[in-house]
Amino acid sequence: MRSIWLALLVVAGCAAPVVKEGQGFRDPDALIGATSRYDADRFKGQWVMRGAFALDAPDRVALVDSTGGPAFQLCTDAGDCEVLWLATATGQGRYALTRPNGASRELWVLWVDEGFRTAVVGNPAGDFGWILDRTPTGGGDRIKAAQEILDFNGYDLGQLRMRK
Repeated sequence: MRSIWLALLVVAGCAAPVVKEGQGFRDPDALIGATSRYDADRFKGQWVMRGAFALDAPDRVALVDSTGGPAFQLCTDAGDCEVLWLATATGQGRYALTRPNGASRELWVLWVDEGFRTAVVGNPAGDFGWILDRTPTGGGDRIKAAQEILDFNGYDLGQLRMRK
């Protein structure tokens, strides 16, 4: 079964996504899906940014409990954190995020490894995509798998900026 999955990823990777100017970092015509493996309790806590499509991506991301319910917190390594993005679940591994100023965006968990050590998040609009990990280094095989998931979901890996 695993070899079939790998073969599908290899075949999908042969067709590089075509990202149109001004349409984010992914091909809007490519299929995208949230992982069925998602579990909010296991996803909670700190994640380190290992790769991102936007230069202004945070250094750390956390799914936390807040007075308004679940929320995503984006922080720098220096400990400066943005106001929480309140998270409303819209499906398995899918959230509608809102800030107190009314800003909104979608966040989908596209993939997470079995041990919840590495994850890929993004959204259908393709305005961001992140590779998250519980640690700042290591896990090269999981990071490589995360890149393949982004490619499979139509992201332009030529625009991916890896960290550390």
